[in-house]
Amino acid sequence: MIKDIIDVLADPIDGTALTGNDDFTQLISESGHVYDVAPAGYITLAGDNGLRYSGDDLSMITARETFLSHGHFAPFVEAVSTTIEDLFDDIGLPDDAQPVITEVGAGTGYYLSHVLDSVAGARGIGIDVSTHAAELLAVCHPRVGAVVADVWSRLPIRDASVDAIAVVFAPRNAAEFARILKPQGEVIVVTPNHGHLAELRRPLGIADIEEGKLDRMIAQAAEHLVPVADSTTIEFVMNLDQQSIATQIGMSPSARHIHPDILAERIATLPDTMQVTARASVTRLRRVHQDY
Repeated sequence: MIKDIIDVLADPIDGTALTGNDDFTQLISESGHVYDVAPAGYITLAGDNGLRYSGDDLSMITARETFLSHGHFAPFVEAVSTTIEDLFDDIGLPDDAQPVITEVGAGTGYYLSHVLDSVAGARGIGIDVSTHAAELLAVCHPRVGAVVADVWSRLPIRDASVDAIAVVFAPRNAAEFARILKPQGEVIVVTPNHGHLAELRRPLGIADIEEGKLDRMIAQAAEHLVPVADSTTIEFVMNLDQQSIATQIGMSPSARHIHPDILAERIATLPDTMQVTARASVTRLRRVHQDY
């Protein structure tokens, strides 16, 4: 809930602290800016220029919820949860701590809710630019606060207040991540590898993941974040029927580039059930500097 993460949130315009007003139906910053909490339980925290993007539409969010709820990406979920648990073990986080875990591009909250189930007492901030996603984020777990915000703008989170950031197939803002991380905090990034969903790409007319994507991600972040260790590769085979394939493509950027009728025609030519390979890398990144 929003009131449970108020000590971590900040005014997106000037970074000042926020307090709850009128039973937390509003948040007011020290500088006087007022933000309304939506009836669905999420809050939009955007700067002077508002949100530049609307994010995933309702059909994409529904497809994501359907696909993930069937457990097809369970190994990715397990990898994120285990990596964050390993981080907290490495830094000797006390058992009675209440670490703050933020997921950027959190979508429906599927990954974040599983992480919170694994880390007792942890609090979650789910950030997504889509209000459709935020409606599900707000109810995905009792210890999640749902925030609509733009990752490419100043994140509405206080400096050095977050213990771990998860980014799963979502945009990254290394400078902002470094600013909001605690000194021992880390960013856990899941990046799709070349060959991810390879069996679907040619028959459906979808471009493959480019070679070297992981190396470019690390290089682009290098001014602010550096790897803690070598990335870990996660690879597994899914048995997907045509409906599962439709929801997988429907939740991805490909849904914006292929007309639904054309996509449906192409999926209808596939076997009733087929094996599809998932490939991604999990990378732990820490701050380069301490003076953010």
